[in-house]
Amino acid sequence: MANEMKKVDVAIVGFGWAGAIMAKELTEAGLNVVALERGPHRDTYPDGSYPQSIDELTYNIRKKLFQDLSKSTVTIRHDASQTAVPYRQLAAFLPGTGTGGAGLHWSGVHFRVDPVELNLRSHYEQRYGKNFIPEGMTIQDFGVSYAELEPFFDKAEKVFGTSGSAWSIKGRVIGKEKGGNPFAPDRSSDFPLPAQKRTYSAQLFAQAAESVGYHPYDMPSANTSGPYTNPYGAQMGPCNFCGFCSGYACYMYSKASPNVNILPALRQEPKFELRNNAYVLRVNLTDDKKRATGVTYLDGQGREVVQPADLVILSAFQFHNVHLMLLSGIGKPYNPISNEGVVGRNFAYQNLSTLKALFDKNTTTNPFIGAGGAGVAVDDFNADNFDHGPHGFVGGSPFWVNQAGTKPISGLPTPKGTPAWGSQWKAAVADTYTHHVSMDAHGAHQSYRANYLDLDPNYKDAYGQPLLRMTFDWQDNDIKMAQFMVGKMRKITEAMNPKMIIGGAKTPGTHFDTTVYQTTHMSGGAIMGEDPKTSAVNRYLQSWDVPNVFVAGASAFPQGLGYNPTGMVAALSYWSARAIREQYLKNPGPLVQA
Repeated sequence: MANEMKKVDVAIVGFGWAGAIMAKELTEAGLNVVALERGPHRDTYPDGSYPQSIDELTYNIRKKLFQDLSKSTVTIRHDASQTAVPYRQLAAFLPGTGTGGAGLHWSGVHFRVDPVELNLRSHYEQRYGKNFIPEGMTIQDFGVSYAELEPFFDKAEKVFGTSGSAWSIKGRVIGKEKGGNPFAPDRSSDFPLPAQKRTYSAQLFAQAAESVGYHPYDMPSANTSGPYTNPYGAQMGPCNFCGFCSGYACYMYSKASPNVNILPALRQEPKFELRNNAYVLRVNLTDDKKRATGVTYLDGQGREVVQPADLVILSAFQFHNVHLMLLSGIGKPYNPISNEGVVGRNFAYQNLSTLKALFDKNTTTNPFIGAGGAGVAVDDFNADNFDHGPHGFVGGSPFWVNQAGTKPISGLPTPKGTPAWGSQWKAAVADTYTHHVSMDAHGAHQSYRANYLDLDPNYKDAYGQPLLRMTFDWQDNDIKMAQFMVGKMRKITEAMNPKMIIGGAKTPGTHFDTTVYQTTHMSGGAIMGEDPKTSAVNRYLQSWDVPNVFVAGASAFPQGLGYNPTGMVAALSYWSARAIREQYLKNPGPLVQA
């Protein structure tokens, strides 16, 4: 029999960036908040203690900070005619677990959003006509504008201690000589810290990009360029470019994480409680399924616990938010045949392509140093910063050199034809490791009718519940876009005068490969919008069907972005929290009428 806890005002499921932001905002509003995190307690100490934390074998190879797939995973297939099979070895994407979630092990690339991507469908239809969008592509507008979100992007940057170079502030251009991005939208204030120093790889990339007519700028980075104290009183130390960001807890307190930037303030709050090893099984609903009464979870000893709450916030990883909605019966599941239903709809990923320039021994790039968010990018082909009309594809891509630290096990580029082991392999590694530059086209992935999430009919997790099923493959638009972007990025690579270029774009017929890491930038499945027929949550991330449930995270994105999703996740979380504080608490119920 389940143990029932004392009722609280708010139960938050998942304690990554979205959950931490929601917890801080709602305790400030005077609410009693319990956060339930499925993974163990994690923090800078002991998980980031030096020198144990800079251990590639433990963290990047054995995946210490990531989800345990033996307990719960997803099943994957390329199309609806296939039988999905479980994703049993972390490779293509790496969901986090434990305090801080993916916010503990992320790199620190902290973008805002290109305003065009918030009203993507209406923008394309207006500029190129409705027929330009391919059949089966289900892109939508977010239902919120950049102007509405700008104060929350600004707040998130100040909480994160983000380093960067602004282009314009309140309409005044300041970034022409300071490494700003001429394509960036206007800002209400500058970055909290100046941009990080450029690695030699970034300098080579910037010089080459300028030589071919592009506009390089300093990437916004949630790795501090100097000491910083955020608005919550949390202190950060300056980044030392150790090269151990992505997949690691930062031992310098230099990389923004919920653990460093928000949790210290929440620990002082008597209205807040964080429970680790609390695996939420479902959101509990009233008999008519119109209101949540709390959640049921398993504690660290496997005991079933009911946590009653007036308000439930789902703020877990994108997959987990969608999974819990399906398991709980919140919203109508998506049916790709009829194109009806909303939960599981518009699943998207990231359309990534990589080139590596190999140089002779006169060019030494020292790739072992780095910071997760540091680098130089160009936005000339991001969003709709160029004319898509002649090219026949939807979506854009920033290009960048983001030198985060090339590791000695997993980061060894070698020329095509090099043996996988032995003396020739060793010679090739010695010849290329400190003499290469890696760059990415970080393409925005669109949503399609054929790519979706639902419950698997065959496989269950360790707790007897159906696994989430991922039906996903690359579509023609993805191939066209990747090939175009790599062609443009190759001009930068060639301008560096390397002795060899390796890598390239997807080719027609390429299928999604689960064995090779790409990104962990999954989005969609519980998308936001202005129509309950095509979105699971409204513009404030409130469930259309169960108004005391809010669903925060990248699951709300109607399609993927060119930029990394964390900055958008944070801004939307602050936006949603303000709506709860200023509207919902005064008059509980739907914030938007269907």
